[in-house]
Amino acid sequence: MSPLFTPSCTLVGAGPGDPELLTLKAVKAIANATVLLVDDLVNDDVLAHASPTARIIHVGKRGGCQSTPQAFIDKLMVTAFREGERVVRLKGGDPFIFGRGGEEVEHLRAAGIDVAVVNGITSGLAGLSSLGAPLTHREHAHGVVFVTGHAKPGDSGTDWVQLATTAHQAKLTLVIYMGVSSLHKISQGLLQGLPAHTPVAVVQHASLPTQRQALTTLGDLVGTLQREQLQSPSIMVVGNVVQGARAWQAATPQSWTQRAA
Repeated sequence: MSPLFTPSCTLVGAGPGDPELLTLKAVKAIANATVLLVDDLVNDDVLAHASPTARIIHVGKRGGCQSTPQAFIDKLMVTAFREGERVVRLKGGDPFIFGRGGEEVEHLRAAGIDVAVVNGITSGLAGLSSLGAPLTHREHAHGVVFVTGHAKPGDSGTDWVQLATTAHQAKLTLVIYMGVSSLHKISQGLLQGLPAHTPVAVVQHASLPTQRQALTTLGDLVGTLQREQLQSPSIMVVGNVVQGARAWQAATPQSWTQRAA
């Protein structure tokens, strides 16, 4: 173990992609790391904050693609910590929102390692914000649900019909991650609990220069994604808050309140 510093292990959220959306605490953790385990969706520009002497290990994790086994990543973190390193596990978005951060914390604690977590801006928030719309609104959305469209193997996944029914009754915004590959199943289920005219925003590569987006309705969601050829990684936001997007308001001049009524 190096006598120069005390080993540590920190899960850091790198945000949705734009390196300027990093928190100051994230920048400090990245700069202090001696080993960084970096997910595939982390912008390379974020690594400009790393020490020139830090060891950077890319442990790709991208939905629908071959990924580094989670058990291997867990082992790397434990081994590096026990070798006296300052370990940073760098994740896209936020570690605790579909980033497997909970699983990694459990594994590290079981190994006797204390873990710190630095939150990051999640793409579900950054995507709709980039269009000028909120996730909640006193008139149109009393809450927000973050949900994954990618079920664990052997798991039946989300009950989309029940979720849609609840969202409609309670005025909730739905933010769906990793849903492109299951789009037909998701849209069919949501349409059984939400009106076909429910607004939807789809944002690919949120916050990056390559960002692409489409505003549509739930009834035309599948057709819109096919026409626009939007692919992963994308988030889908379902609910009346989407009507607050600049492009939606520009296309429809009447007030948001009137449209949502």
